Amino acid sequence: MRTLRLILPISVLFLSAPVPGQQSVDEMLARGEALFNNRIGCWVCHQETGEGLVGPSLLFGPTPMDIYDQLESNPVMGVIVAELDPSDEDLVAISMHIRTLADLPVSAELAEQYRTDFAAYKASRPADIEFARTERDLAVEAIESFGSVITGWERRAKEGSVLSHYDTELIAEFDPGEPKFTPEPGKTYFYENTGTNSVPAVLFDGFELPTRNQVVVGDARTKEVIASYALPESLRATVHTSAMSPDGRYAYIIGARPGGDADQFETVGGSATLLKVDALTLQPIKQIAIGGRLHHAQVFRNYLLLDMFARDADGLALMLYDTETDEIVGGVRDVDMGGMVYTVWSDKDYEYIYALMEPGGYAPGRATGMLGMINVYQGKLVAMRPFWIAKIDPDTWEVVREYPIPGYRPNWAVIDSAKENIYVIASSSVASKINLETGAVEWTNGTGIGPYGASLTADETELWVADKGEAAHHLGRTITIMDTEAGHAVETLYGAYKVDHVLLSPNGTEMWATSNGEGRIYVYDVETRELTHRIDMPMNGDAHGLIWVHYDENGVPAVVRDQGGFHNGINPALGITLDD
Repeated sequence: MRTLRLILPISVLFLSAPVPGQQSVDEMLARGEALFNNRIGCWVCHQETGEGLVGPSLLFGPTPMDIYDQLESNPVMGVIVAELDPSDEDLVAISMHIRTLADLPVSAELAEQYRTDFAAYKASRPADIEFARTERDLAVEAIESFGSVITGWERRAKEGSVLSHYDTELIAEFDPGEPKFTPEPGKTYFYENTGTNSVPAVLFDGFELPTRNQVVVGDARTKEVIASYALPESLRATVHTSAMSPDGRYAYIIGARPGGDADQFETVGGSATLLKVDALTLQPIKQIAIGGRLHHAQVFRNYLLLDMFARDADGLALMLYDTETDEIVGGVRDVDMGGMVYTVWSDKDYEYIYALMEPGGYAPGRATGMLGMINVYQGKLVAMRPFWIAKIDPDTWEVVREYPIPGYRPNWAVIDSAKENIYVIASSSVASKINLETGAVEWTNGTGIGPYGASLTADETELWVADKGEAAHHLGRTITIMDTEAGHAVETLYGAYKVDHVLLSPNGTEMWATSNGEGRIYVYDVETRELTHRIDMPMNGDAHGLIWVHYDENGVPAVVRDQGGFHNGINPALGITLDD
């Protein structure tokens, strides 16, 4: 736990500074310590001990010139320049304090030598050189900053209600078969949908891809797979998410195209059906056309909130789906949003829907954001138009606010328990913290390459980000842990290939990460950050999404966690956890 420090206001630090000639070594060291440990001081990246955190160790004893060079050349130091604006004498004091951390000698003579050397060093630096700028250079310099994006933002969504409807169609019904397992009262189970697109190169010699999609269930405490069922090949599709009805009685998985055959399953751009699966038999009971191909899903009030990969000409981009009637109660079309909807999210009280939005024109329809981002990674684009978040009131179906975001192609969002901030993950390898009331960007910082999913720890001091390699054609296999206050990465963990979803478990002590590349779930201890379990999916089917279902003492099931958050009274951020 971080110790508390007395932090003086910056103005006090600067106004109270004595004249250098009157400053004793003790006063200089005290001043250096106060600057080092300021709220936005050196300790944020290098620890209070100077041993290094996201920044390197300082225990070699950097001189004032060393620190000055970093302030001049390292973009990460920009916040120090902007907020502290340290003087030459401040840098001498900081350098002297760091020497005490490293058990190196300090003296008035050394401080005076630093001042002399520092003045000579700065005097010897060449003046800034002016180079000719071409018309192209000037055009690039004229590209607006993100600050001007915010101040000049013009609403994209239409005014008033954006509500649209779509009638589902029952394609087929099936015999559910016999239960594959018997749930025990008081226990929690995890559900996972798996596909057929793992990466053989990262598995083992002789590995062959499965030919059928599966629904998998396991014991959340022992981390053991209990049962699974491989769907008929005729229902095969490119699976992406795991979804369950709020009452935990039915799972949902992507099925074959309406009227299609298994040979078409590789095509992700076309429409598909939705398979309703009995949660005990793990077999489908219905095949339903919903006007598109399911991307992500999560519990929202008494419904499922769905966003779609592909849409039919009259299909919806996002929808609320009634799992009792298997009908769509309402949704939104892209045309009314002023851009393409990618993923959708909600807060813990289901008050609003937050849609991550993409500008059109970089590729046909829903592919616009992905192809645009690929072109950025491949150097074909040097800039893209702004992406944003649309905040939708599900009672009136009005877009009540739009938030421009830094970076390109936001794909994941997490709203904190106080509903004060939204953490947004973007494929351009950045994460941002945005204040929901003001729209101000609190911080933006780098993640691993092509990040996707993310989750807050129970105390909400850390954001764990899955570095999938999305859009970069990279086999990402790391998880970046970020400090939610400062926005700095504090650790990188190694994990599964193409890890794309990372979710805090209902007990509040574990992070579970699903792998598209190798068909496994990795489980980490949040406190120690150690990998504790690898859960192999049957046939190494690629894993997408994750759901926990708890059976109460009467044997009644309910979803307590899915990719959208915690449900049915469980919330580790409020101290309400569920023992496995």
